Amino acid sequence: MALAFGICSLSGTAQATFQFGTKTNPQGVSFEVDSRGFIVGGRHVLPVMGEMHYARVPRKDWRREIRKMKAGGINILSTYSFWIHHEPVEGQWDWSGNNDLHAFLQVCKEEGMPVVLRIGPFCHGEVYQGGFPEWVVERHVKDPKNYKLRSTAPGFIAETQRLYSNIFAQASDMLWKHGGPVVGVQIENECRGPWNYYMTLKNMAISIGFDTPFYTRTGWPKLNGKEEFGKMLPLYGDYADGFWDRKLEDMPGDYPKAFIFKDTRLSAVIATEALGTNQSTLMEQKDLQYPYLTCELGGGMMPAYHRRINMSGNEAMPMAICKLGSGSNLPGYYMYHGGTNPYNPKHTMAETQASSVTNYNDMPLISYDFQCPLGEMGQPFPVVYNQTRQLHQFLQDWGEKLSQMDVDTLSEHYARRGCFEFHNDYVRILNEGGSAYVKPVEMPFMGHKVTADAQPYCKIGEKLYFIAIKGKKPMAYIDGKKVMLKADKAVKVNGISLMLLSYEMARKAFKIDDKIMYAKHDGGILYKAGDKVVEEWWAVDPSIVIGTNKTKQAGAPRKVALGTLKVAAMPTDEDFEAAEVYALDLSAIGKDNIDNLFLTIDYAADCARVYADGILVEDNFWNGKAMLVRLSDLVNADGTMKRVELKMLPLMKDYPIYLQKQQKALLDHAPATGLLKLNSVKLLVRYTE
Repeated sequence: MALAFGICSLSGTAQATFQFGTKTNPQGVSFEVDSRGFIVGGRHVLPVMGEMHYARVPRKDWRREIRKMKAGGINILSTYSFWIHHEPVEGQWDWSGNNDLHAFLQVCKEEGMPVVLRIGPFCHGEVYQGGFPEWVVERHVKDPKNYKLRSTAPGFIAETQRLYSNIFAQASDMLWKHGGPVVGVQIENECRGPWNYYMTLKNMAISIGFDTPFYTRTGWPKLNGKEEFGKMLPLYGDYADGFWDRKLEDMPGDYPKAFIFKDTRLSAVIATEALGTNQSTLMEQKDLQYPYLTCELGGGMMPAYHRRINMSGNEAMPMAICKLGSGSNLPGYYMYHGGTNPYNPKHTMAETQASSVTNYNDMPLISYDFQCPLGEMGQPFPVVYNQTRQLHQFLQDWGEKLSQMDVDTLSEHYARRGCFEFHNDYVRILNEGGSAYVKPVEMPFMGHKVTADAQPYCKIGEKLYFIAIKGKKPMAYIDGKKVMLKADKAVKVNGISLMLLSYEMARKAFKIDDKIMYAKHDGGILYKAGDKVVEEWWAVDPSIVIGTNKTKQAGAPRKVALGTLKVAAMPTDEDFEAAEVYALDLSAIGKDNIDNLFLTIDYAADCARVYADGILVEDNFWNGKAMLVRLSDLVNADGTMKRVELKMLPLMKDYPIYLQKQQKALLDHAPATGLLKLNSVKLLVRYTE
């Protein structure tokens, strides 16, 4: 398969430090790991990994969404196989439709997208019971000696072996050694061990046939007891905020530390709902012998019922810059692409306080948008998509060199690796006016030394492209000679050209086939579709009027109780019987192009649900952003519209939930009856040309 890295085979590079499974594919391309990171085809690379869950994205959309991820600079895709999605009833496996892992991996292969497969058995991912089917949990409750979850109990290991075997049946011909995209396997997730449990799972996976160039585990929490060095790569992460936090305030605890350069890889904010709030960030010397790789940088964040986080989109790029400046050689985002939980008439498929496993947070039943670069429907979040995309393009063009550069200077707001300086003083909410950037200092280029108060974007032939840095005069030095840069105009000095992109042009600029191409539309994404370049953009169609007929007034506001984890419990189906109800009239929408049409619902209330013929198709905990609904969920097979209802519950001032400043202000000015307002319902269109 043609790799997203765009690498060629080179000789003379150092051999990988860690030897895992088969590292060479039938085309002779090796995928190796050494103490700095990845070596592909004999060449060091600094890739970018992004999470997308195949079972949460419609099958018909997989190829397009993967292409958009590649356009955003993602060149490794990580994905969970959730046990509960595939075996909800014991012995009844479902690998069809959106669950078709083999078909998903085939698309990844065809699109040149390497994959890290996260096989559990515990996954979390805000899925009901962490991905454990109910029958597995019931067996654990009835016979904990033989079926203790996440242990080497014989019954649990036997069931996990069945899980691994069934996943392998889907992925067997898609491993790297067979020319497929699967380059790595993650064992378990967020587990203290003991190490014997990890090794039991890894050895079992290998015996089943998972022979891959590397194996990973999450580098948190700190393990109980000792590990065997080099058996699994620990991958790390950090988050700008967390729905799992119990405090109802801005940026509690250590979240601001995600925005500083530091000499530790561990974060004190990940999985604190499960692992305690006093997570040690001390690392042993042997841990530092592994390459510094991440798998969970917060590319966004879900709102939980008790904590309504609203991401601005400015968070992910500064976090990634802090990790890169601190020595990381793999930015890995969780999530990069949002999704939709499958509908289950028996129980929610999302995490909830009421379940017996991972009873930590009440999450939306259907929506898993995550406010990440590409949202639940594949809609771009332009701020975070473009900011990170620009950084990723820098890594594609300079990552090979950067991966071999040590951190030689480091403080909270500044770090230097070789000829690159990393700066950040942005902190979510606490210092939104700060900035994050990379700048070159005597960077080698075509026999010259280039220094600039601008961020490197890409290089094409003899031309260097930069992006303006907020608050910096666009100045460069070529071999010490001062050059003033002008926005969107090329300057030629000593045989090389320098082009400074303004913010506006940088948002539209994509490097494709060694050329700079510009999107024509606001928020447009350019991506390769075979030999063609396609532009996708999203816009409201003002010519379509959606009727909103209130059919029922809201009843008395509900009393919000605290759940098992002592935070506000989300409404039940019974609570929604007292909701304010609107019948949505979609008759103005034609029958064509349904798959590219969406409703965007702008409202202000506690939460909202959309039903089609009485079946829940979308839900939302209000955090200030609009709620999106696929029109394809509202249409019958013959093209006729279903009976569509929007239900909303009022938000009262005394509810024990966290709102950010802007949303809190709306609530503070609401009447005594609570905040309950439908602002608009519009038709949103995904265009391509």
